[in-house]
Amino acid sequence: MRRKLLSLLLMLPLVAGAQQTTTTDFVKGADVGFLTGQERHGVKFHDRNGRERECLELLKNDYQMSAIRMRVWVNPRGGSCDKNELLAMARRVKALGMQLMVDFHYSDSWADPAKQPIPKAWEGHSYKQMKRDLAQHTIEVLTLLKENDIEPRWVQVGNETANGLLWPMGHIEKNPKQYAGFIRAGYDAVKKVFPKAIVIVHLDRGHKQSLYDWNLDIVRKYGGRWDMIGMSLYPYWAMEGHPELKADDIITDCMSNIRHVSEKYKCDVMIVETGFEVDEQHPEKMEEGRRQLTRVIKEARSMTNGHCRGVFYWEPQCLPGGYKLGAFDHNAAPTAIMEAFVE
Repeated sequence: MRRKLLSLLLMLPLVAGAQQTTTTDFVKGADVGFLTGQERHGVKFHDRNGRERECLELLKNDYQMSAIRMRVWVNPRGGSCDKNELLAMARRVKALGMQLMVDFHYSDSWADPAKQPIPKAWEGHSYKQMKRDLAQHTIEVLTLLKENDIEPRWVQVGNETANGLLWPMGHIEKNPKQYAGFIRAGYDAVKKVFPKAIVIVHLDRGHKQSLYDWNLDIVRKYGGRWDMIGMSLYPYWAMEGHPELKADDIITDCMSNIRHVSEKYKCDVMIVETGFEVDEQHPEKMEEGRRQLTRVIKEARSMTNGHCRGVFYWEPQCLPGGYKLGAFDHNAAPTAIMEAFVE
């Protein structure tokens, strides 16, 4: 027994940084990165009764959302999703008493499993310099928030980094050690500004346990650190091109994966992105989305041994025609899907 205990103690450094949160609250939230642009183009939001409402206030007071997630790009064209737009939204979030999650894409535009382009200003830099670039950008953005008395509760170092980030330098298959090095650089930079912030490593396809084992083992092996694992859960996208898959099985597998990774890596988990189809021509699809989301929230709260800390809907305020997995209708009012947050 003594030898076994010693072996367990020797393994502890492998999961250094993978701490569990101590709060008992379960967070419901939304990513609203498109909101500023929608408002700029004159979109007016309404509640189910047709009354005009400010979007964040509607999400908070009618749908029990207590947190907002915002992406930030490095040098985006036109300023969308830059640090200044983040600050403006963060001020609104704070004024409503909501919590903030910052999602660093480490790109000038979208970063996801299919693309992780290096920001133009960082092109041609060495690996050592690129780590400094990533750290300096992280510190600069977070310092701007700190100088305005805003403290995010969570910070993602990378967005859906299943295949790494900052390609090709940080591609997980080509340069796994460098991928982990970028994650570590982001982690250390966050802690330098906000020591209490919860640092998230975010992967897509929350139902694929093998992906999480493979990716996070690499991060851990080469010294990367995190406090929480972020998952994307999209039954709709998972089934696209895979008719053999069923939405309920995907949700079941995701819950199983949450239990698995929380035990393996000794950390909590958050579903930081999810979404369900809005089809106003077929209301039954929205009722089905409501049912699925209700199940996701219920099981994330009650069937993960307390390790899933919340669920964020990705861009619920999007209108049909622009993005099919929002949760509002063409009148910019919540559909039945949103009712899952209050059931």
